[in-house]
Amino acid sequence: MRERIPHEIAASVLAASTAFIGGTALNLPPWAIFISWAGTFLAGGPSLPVARRLWAAMPAGSFFALLIVLVTQRIGDGLGPGRAAQDTVLAGVILVVNTALMYAGRLRLFSLVPGMFLGFASYFATFFGGFGFAPGNPWAAWLSVVAMNALGPVFAHLAGRLTFPVPDVRTAAADDAPLSPAAR
Repeated sequence: MRERIPHEIAASVLAASTAFIGGTALNLPPWAIFISWAGTFLAGGPSLPVARRLWAAMPAGSFFALLIVLVTQRIGDGLGPGRAAQDTVLAGVILVVNTALMYAGRLRLFSLVPGMFLGFASYFATFFGGFGFAPGNPWAAWLSVVAMNALGPVFAHLAGRLTFPVPDVRTAAADDAPLSPAAR
């Protein structure tokens, strides 16, 4: 296939459009689109099966990160107010929740474990970065990042479609040529 518009241009126009998605009104994290957009290509490229796997894995990973935030908000100073005590609680919470995330990866629905970690990291960046329609609200951060991560596979697909690919006549002719007796 030959591209009428270079992929670099189509992808850059789409990337620029992320500045307006959510924008200042909802404070959504536009970079979360890039995370799942890249994840789409890491998982095999734009296709419905890849998108479905990411759409299952990334929100699950974000949910495990949400659990870490909720639990540490509740018991973060359970061993005392000092930094070392809080870090010890955090380490324990991460150990338990991350283990659950890894076991969830054994389920077919969540088997794209790298996708769960992309969602996991996206959630932390959203929450601790102050993004979301209600900054500082763990659930708002989760909804915000899930919505934005969901757009990545769509943008990956659109980037290819907006190049307006056409069959390369020379390649198509070669593909249609009959096989020689030796090649059969």
